[in-house]
Amino acid sequence: MPKSRSIFVCNECGAESSQYYGRCPVCGSWNSLVEQALPAKESASARLPGVSRGRSAATSTKTTQQPRLALTLNQIEDHPQMRLPSGYGELDRVLGGGIVPGSLVLLGGDPGIGKSTLLLQVANQLAMRQRVLYVCAEESGQQVKLRWQRLGQGESGGGSRESGGKAKGKRQKAKGGEDWDESEDSGLEEVSGGKGQLYLLPEIDLETILMELESLRPTVAIIDSIQALYYATLTSAPGSVSQVRECTSALMQLAKRANISLFIVGHVTKEGAIAGPKVLEHLVDTVLYFEGDRFASHRLLRSVKNRFGATHELGVFEMVDRGLAEISNPSALFLGNRDEQVPGIATIVACEGTRPLVVELQSLVSPTSYSSPRRSTTGIEFNRLLQILAVLEKRVGIPLSKLDAYVASSGGLTVAEPAADLGVAISVVASFRDRLVDPELVLIGEVGLGGQVRPISQLELRLKEAVKLGFKKAIVPKGQNVKVDGLTIVEVSRVVDAIAHALKG
Repeated sequence: MPKSRSIFVCNECGAESSQYYGRCPVCGSWNSLVEQALPAKESASARLPGVSRGRSAATSTKTTQQPRLALTLNQIEDHPQMRLPSGYGELDRVLGGGIVPGSLVLLGGDPGIGKSTLLLQVANQLAMRQRVLYVCAEESGQQVKLRWQRLGQGESGGGSRESGGKAKGKRQKAKGGEDWDESEDSGLEEVSGGKGQLYLLPEIDLETILMELESLRPTVAIIDSIQALYYATLTSAPGSVSQVRECTSALMQLAKRANISLFIVGHVTKEGAIAGPKVLEHLVDTVLYFEGDRFASHRLLRSVKNRFGATHELGVFEMVDRGLAEISNPSALFLGNRDEQVPGIATIVACEGTRPLVVELQSLVSPTSYSSPRRSTTGIEFNRLLQILAVLEKRVGIPLSKLDAYVASSGGLTVAEPAADLGVAISVVASFRDRLVDPELVLIGEVGLGGQVRPISQLELRLKEAVKLGFKKAIVPKGQNVKVDGLTIVEVSRVVDAIAHALKG
C-alpha cells in the first residue's frame, strides 16, 4: 500500500511544492502555502491501459486491444443548439443568446455588488416554467426567502407558495423509478409555484448537493458560492485551492452528464480576480464579472470567456428598490447633459463586444502647484492618457508637461479600447484652449505615436448608434469609407486635422 505524503499548495495560484516557503515561488504571494495530505502516486506502468501491474512496458508482450472510440467530424451528429431564455435580455445577451443546457457559468464580483440578487431574480423567472435548484451555502433558507420577498419576486411567481417553506408532494427519483415524499427531505424548501418550482437547499456538503441534483434533476441549478462548499474526503478547509478545484470538477461532471445548466458564484480577491486556482476559470464554459461603482446605481455584467458566444459582451443593470432592473438604452446612462456645455467635454462611441455605447469624456487641464504635474484618470487607462499627452506635446506642440491633466468618463464606465484616443485628445485640447466642442459631434479613432489617426473596428455600428441618439457629425479615421444616412462624416488622417475640425470657429 503506498504511503501518504504531504505537499504544499498556494492558495493564490494553485502552485504545488514539496516543501514550505514563506513566499510562493510562482506568484510571489506571502504566507499562502498550506499543507495538504496526498497519497503517493502509482507507477506510470500501473496507470497505462493494457499494461499489467508488475511488468514494465518493455517486458509486456501481450496487451488488451481497446475498442476505437474516436470519431471523425463527419461521423458526429448535428444537433440544433437550444438555448433557454433567462427572463433577462441583458443576461441573455452576455451569454450569447440564452442559457445553454449543460453549461457551467462562473459569476464573480465584489462583495455586495448584487451577484446573489441577480441570480435569485433569474431563478425566479426561470421557475415559472422550469425546475430550478438554488443552493444557498452562505445563507439559511429563511434568509434567502426574506430577500426574495423584499425584492418583490413573490408577486410574479405565478403560483402558490407554502407558508411553512417545506415543499410537499412527490417527485420521481432519477434512478430506480421510486416515488418519495419531498416533505421527508428536511433540507429542501420550495418558495415559488407555477408550472416550475424554485427549490432552496441550504447546504455546504458537496456529496449532499450532488445527491440532490441527481434526484431532483433541475433544469438550472445555482451554487452560491463555490468557496463555501466542503468535500469531506479532503482535509483542507472550505475555500482552499483543493476544495474549490475538486468541488467544481465534481459539479461540472454532473452538469454535463445530467444536462443541467449550472451557475456558480465565485468570490474575488482584493486585486479583482476570482479567488481560487486559475484552473477554476478553465473548467467552466463561461466566466462573467459583475462590477460597478459602489457610489453609482448601475451595474455592468461582462463576459471574459464564453465557449458559446462572443467574449467581452456587456449587460447593463440598475440597482433599484426592488432589485436589479435592466437598462435597455445604456448610452443614455453614460451620456451627460448635452444642453449644458463647458470646455473640455467630448463624446465618443465605445464598443463592448457587439454593443456600441455613446460615452461622454470630461477633461480638465490646469496649472500645477507641484514640481511634477499630476495626471489622473477615471474610467480611462492611465498609461494611454500619458501616451496621448506625449503625442499632443511632441506632434501638435501643446505644452502640457507643466500642467495637471484630469480625464474621466461619464457614469463611471471603464473604456479600455483604443478607439477612445481621439476623444481624449480633443477633450484635453479643448480644456487647454478653453473651447467648446460641438455637442452634436462624436469622435472615433485611435491615436498613434506619430500623431496619426488609425482605423478602428465596427465603425458603421458605432455611427448608427450615434445617429439614434441625435448626433449630426462624426470625425473618423480616413480610409474606412463608411456612410450613414443623417450623419456628416469627416475623415482625418492626423490629430492636427481632427483638432482643426473639432474646435474651429
